[in-house]
Amino acid sequence: MESCVLTGNEIRELISKNNLIQNYIDLDTQITPNGFDMTVKEIHFITSEGAVDFSNQKRILSETKKIDYVNDCISLKKGSYKIVYNEIVNIPPNIVALGRPRSTLLRCGANVGTAVWDRGYSGRSESLLLVDNEKGIKIFKDARVLQLVFIRTATDDSLYKGIFLKENI
Repeated sequence: MESCVLTGNEIRELISKNNLIQNYIDLDTQITPNGFDMTVKEIHFITSEGAVDFSNQKRILSETKKIDYVNDCISLKKGSYKIVYNEIVNIPPNIVALGRPRSTLLRCGANVGTAVWDRGYSGRSESLLLVDNEKGIKIFKDARVLQLVFIRTATDDSLYKGIFLKENI
C-alpha cells in the first residue's frame, strides 16, 4: 500500500477499531478532514536546565512545575512552556504522526514544537509551547492547539522503544 495522509474518516475508523486515540473530548469536533486536534490538559513552567547529547547517556530532562488554572484559564507571558495533552495516542506499526500547530494559535502569536509520533509509540504526549506574543496569550482548559496528521507507511520490525513509551499514562 502506498504511503498517504489519512483522512478524517480513516482516523475515525482507527479510533473506533484500534484505539488510535483515547481520552478525547468530542470526536466530531476534534476530527478534521486530514487530522485530529489535540487538547491541553496541563501547562507547566520549565524550571531547570536540560541536557542533550548523542548517546543519551548525559541526557537530562528539564524539570517542570504545573500551572494551576484560574476559572479554566491560564494566562501566559512570553516564554517557553510544556503542554501535556488530554489524549492518549496509540500509533500502530503502519502509521507515523506529525504534529502541526492550529492556525488560530499561530495567529495569537504562539507556536507548538513537537517531535515525531513514531510507529509503536503509545502515551499521553507532551510538546513545547512557545509564546512569542509580547502581550501573552490565554489558554483555556481543553483548548485545541495542535493537529496530528497521520501518515500510512510501509511496515517493518522497527517500532518505538524509547523512554517515552507509555509516558503520562
